[in-house]
Amino acid sequence: MNRLWVRLSLMISGVLFFMFFLQFLSISLDGNRIDDDFSSPTNAPPKEIQGRLIEFMLLSLVVGTIGGVVIARVVSNPISNLSRAAQHIGKGELDIRVHEKGSQEIVELAQAFNKMAEDLQRSQTARRNLVADVSHELRTPLTVLEGNLRAVLDHVYTLDETEVANLYEQTRHLIRLVNDLREISLAESGQMTLEKTPTDLYTLIVDAMQALEPLSAEKQIQMSIESAPPLEGSVDSIRIRQVLFNLLGNAIRHTPQNGRITIKAGKNDAGIHISVQDSGSGLTQEEVASVFDRFYRADRSRSRETGGAGLGLSIVKAIVEAHGGSVHAESKGKGFGSTFSFLIPS
Repeated sequence: MNRLWVRLSLMISGVLFFMFFLQFLSISLDGNRIDDDFSSPTNAPPKEIQGRLIEFMLLSLVVGTIGGVVIARVVSNPISNLSRAAQHIGKGELDIRVHEKGSQEIVELAQAFNKMAEDLQRSQTARRNLVADVSHELRTPLTVLEGNLRAVLDHVYTLDETEVANLYEQTRHLIRLVNDLREISLAESGQMTLEKTPTDLYTLIVDAMQALEPLSAEKQIQMSIESAPPLEGSVDSIRIRQVLFNLLGNAIRHTPQNGRITIKAGKNDAGIHISVQDSGSGLTQEEVASVFDRFYRADRSRSRETGGAGLGLSIVKAIVEAHGGSVHAESKGKGFGSTFSFLIPS
């Protein structure tokens, strides 16, 4: 009785039966006041009419029940499918989808369910990839530390200054990795603390360019800025400086010898817009869609030492979005360079 199709079928057959019962009751009451004169051949006896109504009521009850069951099954079937699909989702089978057909309400419900299942599947995949990537990034430095320390304990070699420096670099990498992950986690959970103050972002851009000039000079990369100062905005200057360092460092790392990097900045009604354009290796459309993901490296041949841990652009995205802004990457393809930009409300 608790099934929807059962209730609908009973309601439909009950309504039909009740309608004809009212007609039967009305004719029966009128029949008591009719004279017994049946001389007219067109007038049927009240009892005959009542008998026919009873037969029709029974027929309507049968037809109403059958029709009600059919209609109820058609109406409730999409909901039953959603219920079964939800049970599969609860068991962890996140690839389940339902057919989007039926009335507008049912289609909208199915679309919402499929969107939820797709988001859950994407989140689960991202979570699994994160765990795999973190374990991969931690495994190498920890293995180096363990091997070197074991070698020292086994007196394979003495712990000289060179080995101490090597172990120190591995611990620094672990600390950077943990700190970067913490920054991203705080931003995504909305707990990143921002100390916003009126800041000229043009000054921050110039400072970042000067700090990274030795790296660009080593590869003979020309860096220039196109802007109309000042670029006043209320931002956390320390974190925005980190965003600029990450974007410029990423551009330098992927720009070949004698390349060029151009920083463009401006301010409009939407806020402050800053872009970093390089003449580097460029990105495919698939890489553009994933370049801000954690631990993503467009060049898979790069190691941790040459290409970083793949968290720089993820941190950029986290910090900018914590400011209420947005990030964007674009490229015409391999060999055409890339442009990374962000917009922060002023």
